[in-house]
Amino acid sequence: MRLMRVRAGVVAAVAVVVTVVVAGGGCAGGVPAGDGAAGTAGGMRTSPQAAGGEASPGATGGVEARSRATGAGCNGTSVFEGDGFPEVRGTARDAELWGLLFVRATPLRAGDEVKIVWRMTGEGPLRIRAVHPDGTAAERVWGPEEHGGSSWRRPGQEWGTGFVFPKPGCWKVELSRSRGSGHVWLPVR
Repeated sequence: MRLMRVRAGVVAAVAVVVTVVVAGGGCAGGVPAGDGAAGTAGGMRTSPQAAGGEASPGATGGVEARSRATGAGCNGTSVFEGDGFPEVRGTARDAELWGLLFVRATPLRAGDEVKIVWRMTGEGPLRIRAVHPDGTAAERVWGPEEHGGSSWRRPGQEWGTGFVFPKPGCWKVELSRSRGSGHVWLPVR
């Protein structure tokens, strides 16, 4: 009988500890349940999540906890790197704009073809170009190709593009639709 009481006490104590750990753990990252933007592309996680004072709003507007702005961006565009591919959030008018860079790390390398998937809200077809500050245009190898969807969770319709940036610098990628326009700056070494 005494053994049963001891075991019951241990089980109750363990239950309290587990409850405290589980309940307290949900607050540590500051991410409400369901606010993350977990996804995969090509077998890799694609959901950068900000930390260290930078915020990377997810599809639902929550702050995510696993990636950080690396400072690798230029002219005000932050590059978010974390568990998967780097991500950039564009500056937009009448739209929201995100880019997913299919590279291991930034900055991009001059002369390499880079796949970039874009998500942009608004209406109408997507028009896109990339220009160096000296007026040189990047070669658009393919796209924009509209995607039916993917596991990358950001607002708006999705398109894929392939670019070759011929020289180092800070490249402005301009995107526009019938309603909505925006841009990102991408560092190329």
